[in-house]
Amino acid sequence: MDTLTWIVLAGVLVVAVIALAAWLYYQKKQSRNLQKRFGPEYSRTVHELGSRTKAESELKARQKRVEHLNIVPLQPAEAARFSQSWKVLQRRFVDNPKGVVVQADRLVRELMLKRGYPMGDFAHRAADISVDHPSVVENYRAAQAIALRDERGEATTEDLRKAVVHYRALFNELLEARAGKEVVTERKLKEVQS
Repeated sequence: MDTLTWIVLAGVLVVAVIALAAWLYYQKKQSRNLQKRFGPEYSRTVHELGSRTKAESELKARQKRVEHLNIVPLQPAEAARFSQSWKVLQRRFVDNPKGVVVQADRLVRELMLKRGYPMGDFAHRAADISVDHPSVVENYRAAQAIALRDERGEATTEDLRKAVVHYRALFNELLEARAGKEVVTERKLKEVQS
């Protein structure tokens, strides 16, 4: 081979190596951004799906789906009504812990729907919530698991109390954004940081 051919091959090889390095850097950056955005939900999804690649595809799909939703803040009157409903619910716990867990789940669903989250099955609701509220989605899953154990008669009163506490964490997070008052949600904070 002549010198020109060697130079061309070397140039092509250098370009290929640079392109590969850029692609790897981009992939790593995307992974870091997803880990940062989803926190423990990233690790949970990797563990559940058994692959980082599958988990990242799933998390990106969730993001894309939720970006198309019309998630809205509550009007102050609506927020006050929900807040009052939660206070009433908590006062009833002593007399009817099982009923309060069912009511807490219902109230959280109603709040999610009012904010604009679709009411699919539990897995879809949790996945949608994980995009904007990754720090509390595990509370939602824990509350749901206790509620299911309660349906089978396997939950203690202490378990039911924990379920209400878990539901309250999500409830408070969903209630925080109110009209007329700019509240920085996790989604907005991540968008500003990116």
